[in-house]
Amino acid sequence: MNTEDMILVSIDDHVVEPRDMFDAHVPERYRDQAPKSIMDENGYEKWWFQGVASASSSLNCVVGWPNEEWGMNPSTFSEMRPGSYDIHERVRDMNRNGILSSMCFPSFAGFSARFFQEAADKDLSLIMLKAYNDWHVDEWAAAYPGRFIPIGLVPVWHPEELAKEVRRLAAKGVKAVTMPELPHLQGLPSYHDLEYWDPFFRAVCETGVVMCLHIGMGFAAISMAPDSPVDNKIILATQVSTFAAQDLLWGGAMTKYPDLKIAWSEAGIGWIPFYLDRCDRHYTNQRWLGHDLGGRLPSEIFREHSLACYVTDPTALKVRHDIGIDIIAWECDYPHSDSIWPDAPEFVLAEMNGAGVPDDEINKITWQNTCRFFDIDPFQHIPQEQATVGALRALSPDVDTSVRSKHEWRRMYEARHAGAGA
Repeated sequence: MNTEDMILVSIDDHVVEPRDMFDAHVPERYRDQAPKSIMDENGYEKWWFQGVASASSSLNCVVGWPNEEWGMNPSTFSEMRPGSYDIHERVRDMNRNGILSSMCFPSFAGFSARFFQEAADKDLSLIMLKAYNDWHVDEWAAAYPGRFIPIGLVPVWHPEELAKEVRRLAAKGVKAVTMPELPHLQGLPSYHDLEYWDPFFRAVCETGVVMCLHIGMGFAAISMAPDSPVDNKIILATQVSTFAAQDLLWGGAMTKYPDLKIAWSEAGIGWIPFYLDRCDRHYTNQRWLGHDLGGRLPSEIFREHSLACYVTDPTALKVRHDIGIDIIAWECDYPHSDSIWPDAPEFVLAEMNGAGVPDDEINKITWQNTCRFFDIDPFQHIPQEQATVGALRALSPDVDTSVRSKHEWRRMYEARHAGAGA
């Protein structure tokens, strides 16, 4: 396969929400109570809501920075590459990277709406959560039809409203919602409590909406040495996915809800062969609790429900058929430090070639599996011949890919916005 002929759909990227995102989506009487992006006394720009600040506004958006400056947070919008928060610059960066379509997970709100869950006034939180979704669907994703796969936040603290929001989003054409990996770590019932989560599971099954479980929400499950660096959690984050898989598979959700679809977002795929082998061995050899899976192996059930998403996993690609070639999907992770930009096509193809992946399987991994799982027609708005890496790169040949320090990004931002009051 030639790089120019590839089609890339990234099933995991991130958006840094712009300061004005709530302006057009919150009812007038609540507008002064909407979350606001405010600079604190230390020079960090954070979102504030009901008197509480978000843990992170920009969440490791360091694409375009030199490696030695990478960390969890640019301090302000001015230090970020504009594609992090500006939809027009995002699409130009996608063009340069040959990315046809992208799913953008939230930043300040958290991957599981924890920012809204932990606010005191839950009725107000629900209003703002819906406004967040309307911005994401009707403004961010709708700005360039065919270039984004919208994903919604849901009120995990209220099962009935949770199900209602799933259905409302589905009616707007949304194909995915982002959920906690391990809800019990944020004060909610675990996924073993099928009574609590039943309204949600029924809603996503009936609408075909995918349940996305993004790594990072389950960090608290990793009990690290008190003097260990943050690197330990970052490296081990994907292992938390096995905990979530265990709760959903052995806790009964995957068997009780046969139409449940789960995307393991940014979880990697290397853990899956070992985990499934261990599950099958336990089921056939141990049977401590007498689980009845209806004559099927746990590995079969897992594959029926799952899309396994990875950024780079060269060793696991060599055992892709043990994982399941039809359940593997690629992702870019822009604009985080793990992202592959601006040369994702070259990187991905080299990794595929190194693992001996033939062209038909490359297509499955880079776009076909994702589009089938999320029930998306990738060429509804953009003809296939215009969706290739070569065609997209031709749309934005002038994208500057220079690496700059955060201080230089800040100077450029201030120059662009001089006199504009930004």
